[in-house]
Amino acid sequence: MDLLNILPDNLIFVIPSLLLALTVHEFAHAWVSYRLGDPTPKYQGRLTLNPLAHIDPLGLVMLMLFRFGWGKPVEIDPRHYRNRRQGVLLVSLAGPGANIITAFVLMVGYAVWSLTAPGFVPEFVPQLLGMALMYNILIALFNMLPVPPLDGSKVLASILPPKYSYQFQSFAQQWGLFILLALIATGLTGRILTPLSNLLLTGMARLVYTLVGLVL
Repeated sequence: MDLLNILPDNLIFVIPSLLLALTVHEFAHAWVSYRLGDPTPKYQGRLTLNPLAHIDPLGLVMLMLFRFGWGKPVEIDPRHYRNRRQGVLLVSLAGPGANIITAFVLMVGYAVWSLTAPGFVPEFVPQLLGMALMYNILIALFNMLPVPPLDGSKVLASILPPKYSYQFQSFAQQWGLFILLALIATGLTGRILTPLSNLLLTGMARLVYTLVGLVL
């Protein structure tokens, strides 16, 4: 197989977009855990927006080639939280939440460009904004799937009653990764995420363009 033939043609947009989305995602996990009293992310140098601290090279390549990959997971110690279940819930939501906020900011930038004077901005700028916007939305939604080891499984475990949470986590530890790989291999993740991402993107665009239009 010729690797060059399967690499995306628009790597100049894909790489910075992925670096941004993964960095924001992992940094948010680290920052919220640290704010909740866990010193682990600080000791491991994860309280930074430097992509080198958060990127797993293999995970990044997998994302570029197959749209399935990962950043370097943030290690946390929930024993430091005052409320363990609540702490895990907040930390798990932080990554996808940060991606959604980032996507919103990028959408504002795109809207300002398109509603003002696009001719004064190099063409690659809106392309980069659009690509980064897309990856932030996809990474947020993908991670909210309630399948281990994704963030959504930790959210679900945190809101289930203790008895069912324990049963779910026991099942997840044994079968979670296999279920996730099966979903990806069969294309079910795409069938789930595509309509959700389109819905979120459309709603966000309507809101942002309305707000920006009022200001401009």
